[in-house]
Amino acid sequence: MVVEAVLGDITRERVDAVVNAANSSLLGGGGVDGAIHAAAGPALLAECRALRKAVLPQGLPVGDAVATGAGELPATWVIHTVGPNRHTGQTDPGLLASCFRRSLDVAAQVGARSVAFPAVSAGVYGWDVAEVARIAVDAVRSHPAVGTDVDQVRFVLFSEPALQAFRAALAASA
Repeated sequence: MVVEAVLGDITRERVDAVVNAANSSLLGGGGVDGAIHAAAGPALLAECRALRKAVLPQGLPVGDAVATGAGELPATWVIHTVGPNRHTGQTDPGLLASCFRRSLDVAAQVGARSVAFPAVSAGVYGWDVAEVARIAVDAVRSHPAVGTDVDQVRFVLFSEPALQAFRAALAASA
């Protein structure tokens, strides 16, 4: 089993599934969400609209996850998860950990052996990247699918400070 952190662009990852730090509407947004939707093309938005219409009329709840195809991305799946927004009072670390756990549950369900995660809720949702890193690494390392159903988890970070925070969390949990 490999759990690693790299500097990069999650939309270019050649893994079975990329995790999207989505908003509850699933219809695109800024940051990672906007980049994934832009790179995946219109097929991703069409699938998300269909999910909203058929299964999630109220949107995806915070801490939950759902899979769609990946459109034009090199991955097979996009696993959408909604992180807690600290600016709106969503400060429960359990909700953030749930994003990573539920994403791995969904990855195992769709047969994804390799998964790339962004720093869910860091950035515009106001969580400190070091706290996100600790929570994410703990959630991933303790998940029963990691090492059985999922062979590789890669945290793909967009900035050097985020990369360093995730590398420190990985070293602390080794």
